[in-house]
Order: sequence, then C-alpha cells, then structure tokens
Amino acid sequence: MLYSVTGEIVHTDETSVAINCNGVAFLCMTTATTLRHITGETKPITLFTYLNVREDAMDLFGFYDKSELECFKHLISVSGVGPKAALAILSQLTPNKLALAIATGDVKAITAAQGVGPKIAQRVVLELKNKMTTGTYTDSNDVQLEAVTAVQTNSNMNEALNALVALGFTRSEATVMVSKADPSMTVEDIIKLALKQ
Repeated sequence: MLYSVTGEIVHTDETSVAINCNGVAFLCMTTATTLRHITGETKPITLFTYLNVREDAMDLFGFYDKSELECFKHLISVSGVGPKAALAILSQLTPNKLALAIATGDVKAITAAQGVGPKIAQRVVLELKNKMTTGTYTDSNDVQLEAVTAVQTNSNMNEALNALVALGFTRSEATVMVSKADPSMTVEDIIKLALKQ
C-alpha cells in the first residue's frame, strides 16, 4: 500500500494531479479542495494516498492532508458510495464541514455534491454519524461538534434553528449561526442575532 507520494507537480486537470517522484509520474485522482491547496506550488509537495484495486484497474487517490484521506476512507465504506461520489462530496465540503453536516443531519449540504442524490446523502449521514462526529475533523474556524449537541438540546435554540432552515439556510449554516447565541436568549433574539451574522 502506498502511504504518500512526494514530488513536483507535472500536470493537473479538474479531477487529478500528476506528481513526478524521481522520474516516475504518479497520476492521483483528487478533490477540488486539494487542487486549490496545491495549485501554483513550485516546490515538491506531498499527497497522502489511497490505492483502490479492482479487477480491471488500479486507481490512486491523493489528498493534501490526512483528515481528507480519512474522510475519503469513511465515505467509500458507506454502502453505495464509490470513490467518484466520495471525491465529489469532498470537493463540495471540507472534512470539518462534512462532519458538521453529518452531525446536524444536513442531507441538503451533501446532495450539493455533483451526482449525489438524497438517498446516498441520507445513507452517509446514517452510517457515518458515530464515526465522524467525534470532533476530529473540526478546526478553529468552524463550530465545534459539541455545540451541535447544545443547539439540539436547548428548545429555544432548536426552535430558532428550525426557523432559519425554513428561511432557506442549510441545517449546517443555521447550526453555526445559532451556536454563537447565549442559550438563555429568547427564540426571537437568537434569530435576530443569527441574521445579523
């Protein structure tokens, strides 16, 4: 099993990158997120890899960080989600945003990925709820997953969350906004604060 590849970028397109490692170029299928991180790099880069072996092909997938690779592995473990769908989901959502979408049951955010329908998105939420909501994928720029529980258990926050979803926000967006409110605030005040953000 290949753990990673390190080298200079010799080619990129919308879905892949070729890395020259001592004269041998490895073509890695990848996400739009990884491509954004590595575009324009002139120094050697490292991609963490996953080798998918089938009867008729061996496909190499590369990711700029380990959390994206771990998310990819979790996604392809879901029944009906293949590597192509997993890449589409991770191109749409970063690992921490995907973890948040799963924690909040935000099927709409997952279906925004190209070629991913509601049934697959629901399966992702159902099968990964216990695997990806441990806080491993969060960072300082996003709501901590513990805040999701606080929002869901506080009746005023939960009511404000549902009102924001009715206004057109995704569950993930609404959860982030509501989690910044004081739990003792009224529903109206929570909504006002969220809309100001």
